[in-house]
Amino acid sequence: MRLFGGRSKESEQATDEALERTRRSFFGRVAGLFVASDITADTWDSLEEVLIGADAGVQTTLEVLDKVRARNPKRTDELRAMLAEELTAILASADAPRGRLWGLPEGDAEPDKPLVILVVGVNGSGKTTAIGRLAHAYQQEGRRVMAAAGDTFRAAAIEQLQEWGRRLEFDVVAQGPGADPAAVAFDAIGAATARGHDVLLIDTAGRLQNKQNLMDELSKVRRVIERHVERGPDEVLLVLDASTGQNGLSQAQAFAESAQVTSVMLTKLDGTAKGGIVFAIAREFGLPVRFVGTGQREGDLAPFDPRSFVQSLLADPAATEA
Repeated sequence: MRLFGGRSKESEQATDEALERTRRSFFGRVAGLFVASDITADTWDSLEEVLIGADAGVQTTLEVLDKVRARNPKRTDELRAMLAEELTAILASADAPRGRLWGLPEGDAEPDKPLVILVVGVNGSGKTTAIGRLAHAYQQEGRRVMAAAGDTFRAAAIEQLQEWGRRLEFDVVAQGPGADPAAVAFDAIGAATARGHDVLLIDTAGRLQNKQNLMDELSKVRRVIERHVERGPDEVLLVLDASTGQNGLSQAQAFAESAQVTSVMLTKLDGTAKGGIVFAIAREFGLPVRFVGTGQREGDLAPFDPRSFVQSLLADPAATEA
């Protein structure tokens, strides 16, 4: 499956399957609204209820429906097409690259190695697993990968990343629990440079005593990277659990302010009945979603495509079984 070079039929199928639960619950109700050909007041009310219930957010929902109404659809098939276009436009508006690796025009040169990716997110979001999946994807491209166990405040996080390293055979730089995360990042940059690794993935803490301590720590790690890799991190990836709903907005805001997030990975998409948070993230913060977790294995990661994502959400669950 291509991950960094664009979507494939396999990745589209994986995303579609991961969205099945979402499509059968909240967005599945959208399909039911299009069975009748006429548009009524109940149609608009039901659409509003479905979008808000799917965690798209009140402001995002009202904005989308206002734009669709202004286009004056006459029949439900027109309404469905216009809704898809407006939802896709929200995601596409945030799709411009913010980092140096993902979403760039084909043929753009990469920075000098090692490529440095800082991975942030709250505990429980699937952050360490996301690092394992990214490592696997880069290995599939023939890249040499190293990871830094920078979440030193949780011994389990260090052990989990080391286990990923053993399983997939990539190097992990780690110190003991309670070590300075910035020192781990410093050591890893030196080791990756000296050993000729292509990619360095740096894990970070997801929770400290309070939010300010966490954000200060992330800022410190970022400054270390900027001092020793003059260009700074090539991507700052925020890992969000798709099932967290509107809480994901506050997470995105906090990390965006402290770590200068460039990309989002949406995890646990296969386990949520919602998924609309992706629209709120794009609208509120202009952050591009680059990847979605589609299962539990190391290869269960797919590149994110706004149009395919929306079309999959609005597909009729009954039709997908045919």
